[in-house]
Amino acid sequence: MSDLPISAYALLSDCHSAALVSTGGSVDWLCLPAFDSRSVFGRILDAEAGHWLIRPTADHTVTRRYLDRTLVLRTEFRTDTGTVVLTDALAQGPGIRGHGLGRGAPHLLLRVLECVEGTVEVETEFAPRPEYGMIRPLLIPVAAGLRCHGGPDTLGLSSPLPFRVTDRARARSTLHRGERAAFALQHTRAGGTPRMWSQREIAVCLDDTVLAWRSWADAHQAYRGPWEDLVECSGRVLQGLTYQPTGAIVAAPTTSLPEAVGGVRNWDYRFAWVRDASFTLDALWVAACPDEAEAFFRWMAQAAANAPEHGADLQIMFGIRGERDLTERELDHLSGWRASRPVRVGNAAWRQRQSDVYGELLGAAHRLRAYLRGLDAPTKRFLAGLADAAAARWREPDQGIWEVRSGPQHFVYSKLMCWVALDRAIELAEDLGAGDRVPGWSAAREEIRTAIEEQGWNEEVGAYTQAFGSDRLDASVLVLPIAGFTPATSPRMRRTVDAVREHLTSPDGLVYRYLATDDGLPGEEGTFLLCTFWLAQALAMAGDLEGARRYFGRAAAAVNDLGLLAEEVDPARGELMGNFPQAFSHIGLVNAAWAISEAEAGRAPGRPQG
Repeated sequence: MSDLPISAYALLSDCHSAALVSTGGSVDWLCLPAFDSRSVFGRILDAEAGHWLIRPTADHTVTRRYLDRTLVLRTEFRTDTGTVVLTDALAQGPGIRGHGLGRGAPHLLLRVLECVEGTVEVETEFAPRPEYGMIRPLLIPVAAGLRCHGGPDTLGLSSPLPFRVTDRARARSTLHRGERAAFALQHTRAGGTPRMWSQREIAVCLDDTVLAWRSWADAHQAYRGPWEDLVECSGRVLQGLTYQPTGAIVAAPTTSLPEAVGGVRNWDYRFAWVRDASFTLDALWVAACPDEAEAFFRWMAQAAANAPEHGADLQIMFGIRGERDLTERELDHLSGWRASRPVRVGNAAWRQRQSDVYGELLGAAHRLRAYLRGLDAPTKRFLAGLADAAAARWREPDQGIWEVRSGPQHFVYSKLMCWVALDRAIELAEDLGAGDRVPGWSAAREEIRTAIEEQGWNEEVGAYTQAFGSDRLDASVLVLPIAGFTPATSPRMRRTVDAVREHLTSPDGLVYRYLATDDGLPGEEGTFLLCTFWLAQALAMAGDLEGARRYFGRAAAAVNDLGLLAEEVDPARGELMGNFPQAFSHIGLVNAAWAISEAEAGRAPGRPQG
């Protein structure tokens, strides 16, 4: 049902699209063939919006895990009469290995059930509801399965079991030890004929998908340090949120999972925010070798279409293929997770000005410069143009990193990121063929530093604050030392960290992004996991390793049984809240773990931004 805890879900990804599978064996979210496609299964947002259930008919206990170094899910159901194992995956293309992960994905959901002990009666219920639950499709029995027609898509379900068909398809069977039942759901566009898969073909495809993920992990994941399993899991999640055809990285694979139960802060995160994508690449520098960085920056330059060169703002987010118009609308027929309405698709933030994006892109480019030796001339011009835009626009107000809908302000974080844009561009100038611009960039960088120190610091509050002239605290100022603007040990930064710990921290030790701020929206929100990881990172950089480990541990304790994080934690219930899994939170985990590891080894952790 749509009221299961968010932590009950597991992520499947083929680096094109994503599915969420509950602890009970139900696929309650699936968008095919891409992250931003209209859902086929949407029960996470409404009980009638579609699902696909596979489970024992008798009472059972459940344990689950990802197969080693993969996003292939293994769920074990134990009953009084026996045990069955359900293995779920979004398939990779045949023979795909290493850097090619996601290439040629067949848009195929695999579900393989095997009895490993005793005898177990199992059931499956297949209830697709395309277009966010608006369509009850026609289910047609065919040889070896079903065909599903409705809307712009055609689905083919390969099954060894005969179905009883009404507005959904149901089947039961008894499996004995060693017996399998393998299912495959194939997507095609309307007019196409989905392939029907044999039992052997499904088994081969599943094994090949496992090998594809493991070969990617072998080629990319080399982090060795504290919380190694969590860091590597986060790296796989971030890779799973990458749209392979373009290199775009979605903030999360879901829409409208709320920031508070029953609240209205429900957003569609299935798009590529410049900020989130840049932070993700930066985190992959730690958690995985980001060989796809060059493709991302080339895509970014094409999507932006040289906007900075022509005096226009850089759009803050794009569709995964580079779309600009992400008009937001509400789906009134969906009740929302735990009656949290509205359910939204699209995101109106695409129209906002957020000046921090210049620094986040150039910060990631600087961190990944070793991977960007082959950049073409248009991409180099694009990156240099970002620094020019930061120099020209840093004095202007914007909506800031938190995308407030109450009007623009002079946010300290935005000014900081304009400083980062210029600082990193100066170091990249030779690579970008922009050495002649360094004097102007240097002058603007110093102007921003002076403005932040004079207008972003509030002596009465004893901290850097949310905006120029403000007395409101904001956890985003914790990035000042992380970005290299000021030492974490400076007197002002120590006082700021103390203020955040005293005034922005919940009783359970997690950090709010801000308090008592009119951000243009009603309702409340939870503590922000990214902000808690920022605090841990800042403490590590200041040499307070005990404090860093303590705050890291509090945030990391929010992971579900598979190591997945949402955006926030409900301070009253302790539940994960918001879209799931969330790139921001996994980025924060990776970078904080790495900063603590470097500090414990006596090394300076450098300047990751996320």
